[in-house]
Parts: sequence; C-alpha cells; structure tokens
Amino acid sequence: MSTTPRADPLAFLADELAALQERHLYRPLRVMSSAQGPIVSVDERRLISLSSNDYLGLTHHPRLREAALAAVREFGVGSGAVRTIAGTMSMHEELEAELAVFKGTPAVLTFQSGFTANTGVIPTVTGETDLIVSDELNHASIIDGMRLSKAPRRIYRHADVEALRAVLAEAREMGREGTGEPYRLILVVTDGVFSMDGDIAPLPGIVGAAEDFGAAVMVDDAHASGVLGRNGRGTVDHFGLHGRVAIQVGTLSKAVGALGGYVAGSQALREILTQRARPFLFSTSHPPAVVAACREAIRVMEDEPELQERLWANTRRFKAELTRLGFDTGRSDTPITPVMMGDPDTAGRFSARLMDEGVFAQPVVFPTVAIDKSRIRTIVTAAHADAQLDRALEAFSTVGHELGIIAG
Repeated sequence: MSTTPRADPLAFLADELAALQERHLYRPLRVMSSAQGPIVSVDERRLISLSSNDYLGLTHHPRLREAALAAVREFGVGSGAVRTIAGTMSMHEELEAELAVFKGTPAVLTFQSGFTANTGVIPTVTGETDLIVSDELNHASIIDGMRLSKAPRRIYRHADVEALRAVLAEAREMGREGTGEPYRLILVVTDGVFSMDGDIAPLPGIVGAAEDFGAAVMVDDAHASGVLGRNGRGTVDHFGLHGRVAIQVGTLSKAVGALGGYVAGSQALREILTQRARPFLFSTSHPPAVVAACREAIRVMEDEPELQERLWANTRRFKAELTRLGFDTGRSDTPITPVMMGDPDTAGRFSARLMDEGVFAQPVVFPTVAIDKSRIRTIVTAAHADAQLDRALEAFSTVGHELGIIAG
C-alpha cells in the first residue's frame, strides 16, 4: 500500500478564494445572534439593520409567532415527506387556496423558496419548441431556470419595451431557428421589482407587447410581494393587470416574514407543476410552523394595512434624505435603495465603516452586480422608528464625507 501523500484535488479552491480577497470581492458571512428586526446583534455588536428583506416587520409579529407555536404543538416540527408521497397536509392546500384568493388567480402551488419556484416553473412550461424572452437584469433564479430549460432564449435591454417588441416581432416573423416553424410558446419573463436597483418593471408595456405578438408573460414578484398593490398583492394588482399575466411567482421569505415561494396561475398550470416540477417533486414540504405563519401573515397584511403605509412613509423619507445628502441612489422607486459606490473596494470599506458607526448595511459586488456598479444595498422596513432612520442617515453622512463619496 502506497504511503505517498496524495495531492489535494480541490487545492485550486484556496487559490480562487485568495483571488477574490485580492480583488475585494470576498464576502464574509456576518453572524447574527439576535432575532431579525430593526436592531440586530451582528458579530457581537448592536446595529441598526438596513439589510433585511423583512419589509413589514412580520418576522417578529406576535400573531405569526403564536400561529407557528400552535402548529408545532399540534402537528410537530416537520411534514415528513415530499408533497407527492405523504407530505401534503390539509394546511398546505389551505395556504395555497388562501394565496390564490389573495392573488386573484384560479390556483397556487407553493415551493420551498422563490428560487425553487423559478427553477421549477420555467423548465416545466417551456421546451425545445418554445422561446424564452428575458430582461437582462432578471434575478439569478430566473437565469438558472432558463438554463434548466431546453428552450432557446433571447435577452432584451433592461425595462426597454421597444427592445422587447423588436425581439418579439423577429421571433414571430422568423420562427424557430432551422425550421421557420412558429414557436409553440413565447414566454416573456421579468422581475416585478428588480432586486438590486429597486426599479419597477414597466409591466403594462410588457403585457401589451406580449399580447400584440401572442406571447405569455411571467412575473417574479419576490420584492413586490407585500410591498406593491392592495395589501401587498404585487405588481399585477399595482398596475391593474389581473387576468393578463399567465404566471406570477411570489415569495413567502421576505415581506411575508417566513419561508417559501409560490406560483400563481391557472389550475392547469398548478396541476402540471405537481407532476413535473422537479423542486416540488424532490423536496420535503414546508414544516407546519412555516405554513401556519404564512397563513397568518396573509391575514395580518389584510387586517393591518398601516404596516404597508409605514413601510412607504419610511422609504420616502429615507430615500429623500440620502438624495439630499448627495448620494446616488440610482433608479430606485421602491424600498430597495442602492447607494452607489462604484468599485468593490470602496463598497467594502464603506460598509465596514458603517458598522463602526452602528449601522448594518451590506455591500453588493460582482458577480451579483457589474464590477463597476458596486453599491450598498439598503432596505428600510415598517419596523424602523424615525430615530433609528435619523441615526442611520447620520452614519451615512459621516462615512460619505470621510470617504469622499459626497462633497461638503
């Protein structure tokens, strides 16, 4: 038996990590030791958090906590199986029925996350005879969903309806590459709210273009769920486009305060996903506590519209003050407010100094965004008090002047 030491076949990973650190692209995991909220404990420091997706503050809402605890007491901590074997409880189907009513669609199917919803639905509904047309800044889960599909794809300039029309016109005129035959389905896919820039998709124009060329529209409303539309119903409701969007993807992991994703659409869509969507078929279903919390969150969103109102009041105030201070907040028109830094080194140093000043706001760098579009991505929530936002703005002002991001 040889005693010669074997070379580590994964040794190259250390070199890749060193390269990331040298280029200021390495992102350490920040460890929280407190509940989610406007004030968190990170690396043993108490900080004002501007990095959470908990838009409405529901992660610590007493009604959701009690619903989760009651579900654990009655049903235990896990569901025990995938949905198609023994993991479908009555509460799973009740949640889906309630979400369908909330979204104004015939049916809903839940997934373990918004990411798995996208990677489940796109390859299920599209194939070799179809075409996917995607906004260039769509979420990574949409990109991965397209990669899993055998359908060809075309990319149009971000939020550019005329560019989309040109792609659709060519697709209808030329047909499938190599055959000239018409596509079975042309699926136009867009985020409702773009997660890095915080801008809202021009959905009326997108839907109009799709209808003119016989295409279907799919909207990923992860960052519009709980934020836009009546009681947080999303961009389709926000723009009054009910019945004109074939597929809506939503999340239960952000404003809803718990975990999961869902696909809303026709009953046939729901049924085909139960038969063919691989993340649904091969992942254990949501634990009872998560399902119960999500159901209660829908009721809270209906019963307490003041949470959404507070979210938008905080957003308008914080965004206006950042602009007044001289920061570039890009094209955001939602609670997602990027503070543009440019290079990743500056973004990392700015975030570290904010922590010194008592504010937790994480940098976003390549590959999440372009290398020269690094930014501090901030999100205020309904749970932030005015005094907390004032303190955070003071920290931004101090660090911004110190690093030369803003003048004066």
